[in-house]
Amino acid sequence: MIFIVVRFKVKPEYQDSWLETTAEFTEATRSEPGNLWFDWSRSVDDPSEFVLVEAFRDGDAGSEHVKSDHFRRGLDAMRPALVETPRILNTEIPGTEWGRMGELQID
Repeated sequence: MIFIVVRFKVKPEYQDSWLETTAEFTEATRSEPGNLWFDWSRSVDDPSEFVLVEAFRDGDAGSEHVKSDHFRRGLDAMRPALVETPRILNTEIPGTEWGRMGELQID
């Protein structure tokens, strides 16, 4: 799978509406056949930072994602709300499912 984490620094006036700003992009991406998950979080230490954790079945699905119209529209919607260029980690890892944490088993 293609596993991606992106950190977005959002301007103060957009922080409370960030999830609305990205809602169309989020919904469309989650509907892509190759998308495994697409989840937003907000930093508990820095309210201006939103973190996106996403995964795609394979490189073809990832490529289709970045070629899509909703990807371009999503970037256009985000651009005016951002303080800086987002920071990204993008890697390929085996499998397509979340594993269980071995160090913290719950019966």
